[in-house]
Amino acid sequence: MIRKNRHGRGETVQSIRRGATTLRTPNITAAAQEELEAAGSDAERIESVASLVHGAFTDYYGRFRAIAHLAKTAFEARDWPASLALSQERLGIYGATVNALVPVILLHCPDVQGKDAFWADVEDQYLPMIDGLYHADLAYAFLNSVRRQVHADMWRASTYSSARARDEETAPHPVVTRRFDISGPVDAEQLVPVLTLAGFTRSWRDLDADAAAVAARLREAVREPERINGIEMADAGFYRNRGAYLVGRVLRDGLDPVPLGIALLNEADGVLVDAVILGSDDLQYVFSSTLANFQVTAEHYHEMAAFLFALMPDRPHGLQYSTIGYNHIGKVAVIRQIERELRETGEVLDYAVGSRGTVAIGFSAPSLGYVAKVIRDHPTAGYKWGVFPGVRSVLQKYSRVHEINRAGSMLDNIIYYNVTLPADYFTDALRQEILEAAGDNVIQTGAGLLFRHLIVQIKMIPFPVFLEGATEEEAELAILNLGQCIANNAAANIFNKDLDGRNYGISGIRKVYLFDYDAIEDLTDVKVRTNLDRFDGEEDIPDWFFEEGVIFLPEELETHLRIQNRHLRRVFRDAHGDLLTLEYWTEMQGRLDRGEVPRLTPYREECRLRPGG
Repeated sequence: MIRKNRHGRGETVQSIRRGATTLRTPNITAAAQEELEAAGSDAERIESVASLVHGAFTDYYGRFRAIAHLAKTAFEARDWPASLALSQERLGIYGATVNALVPVILLHCPDVQGKDAFWADVEDQYLPMIDGLYHADLAYAFLNSVRRQVHADMWRASTYSSARARDEETAPHPVVTRRFDISGPVDAEQLVPVLTLAGFTRSWRDLDADAAAVAARLREAVREPERINGIEMADAGFYRNRGAYLVGRVLRDGLDPVPLGIALLNEADGVLVDAVILGSDDLQYVFSSTLANFQVTAEHYHEMAAFLFALMPDRPHGLQYSTIGYNHIGKVAVIRQIERELRETGEVLDYAVGSRGTVAIGFSAPSLGYVAKVIRDHPTAGYKWGVFPGVRSVLQKYSRVHEINRAGSMLDNIIYYNVTLPADYFTDALRQEILEAAGDNVIQTGAGLLFRHLIVQIKMIPFPVFLEGATEEEAELAILNLGQCIANNAAANIFNKDLDGRNYGISGIRKVYLFDYDAIEDLTDVKVRTNLDRFDGEEDIPDWFFEEGVIFLPEELETHLRIQNRHLRRVFRDAHGDLLTLEYWTEMQGRLDRGEVPRLTPYREECRLRPGG
């Protein structure tokens, strides 16, 4: 069981560990600041602010694009800590740039908060600066982020839009794929150009053997392989953690293409193919938002997201942007999708399926693929962790999960600030509770609810709800995946001190994910203790009882998960008995303290060319 400290105080989240590097300080030029400081009239201030925002965005975007190529270099050098640090920097650099820019604007223009006319004029000056840029929509989203942050302490609705900066009908659509023609049976010689399209400087362990093995897998696994006439690949490498991926589809004469992923590793003796991933479902899991974003060496993100959507049509288009690092474009797409689906179905938002949260109010609609949450001003009576650290602390934890490697076992989340949803989207009971229980962060303005924060996640079936209707075979698989979820989280230095099964959800492919983050801690900060070393009948208070911080007794994990069925408890113990031991958790803490990056495999064992290797 997890214990709060003896004083009943909750723990606050620590700052994000950034590996071997720290986040680069955004470059906001002294000249631009001096120009703003010297501005005497409103017209001069408007022009200076527009120029300052444009310069900050240009600096940000240059670094953002460079990071993807540095990730390739880190893969080639087998520098895994650098790979993780680059991933974290790429996620954090947008917010860091905005946060560095806003105080400069407010220092020299302290009266611009809430002045819509001022910001409309800034926008008019800014739009010509970004006109014609491929990434103009991202540049426009950046301006909106700055404006939103300037108004952060005000009840001010913000626009989540990039529509004014990009016309999809007239915008150019560069080609982001390469086609490799196949004549006759797929063989090794025809696969070598496919495997080497990323252009690694690192040598291969045995390129010809890997090409032959991939060709054999395609001949075995693709239906009617004699009709294969080509392979179309994204003209880029996809980098994440220790691995690299090549992504595309197998083309067949008269038949639908087969989505294809090729997973690469860089071992001490060279680059090798670890897995061939075929089919939309398996590829979709590799691209899941429960994993860290990919670093992709491709400039044209709209076309790349469209290509990925063609490969994985069951995954929302907006999330394809997020997966390749363009979170703010994906953010706009997701909120627009939610609004569109509610209008088209006529459904209304009501309480999410499962137990009511003590810290958050969760809501969704029957056909909607997302769940939204708002944090309560104060937790309900069921709160376990002493003094509530506040809404800001909880949001920091959700933000942290967005910025780390989620290990395939934690849902990513999007946090919207100052967003308005029509009041008639909600049932009366839900709307009333939101306004009463989260009134410090939600108000009704005319016909809408204005949320200071709104958390959005992909919808999952709560774990206990799934077990209620599952067959014995389905329940056993879910229990096995629950243990794997907990182990993966540990490898990402995430410990959920509220190990209650109600904080976990299950997807359509029966994977289990943690989705509630108000009780997460760094595993390296948790004090792992045991009572198994005590003598029978020993009644004195154990030493750990007097320690500060979060105390975890592994032998009580099974009870804490609330698995009532004896057979399922036995299944869990047989498969994941190591999670009930002091040794497992202290060894994992040691590995994390040493800066080791545990290897996580985000594809089925059957996809590997050398299963068990």
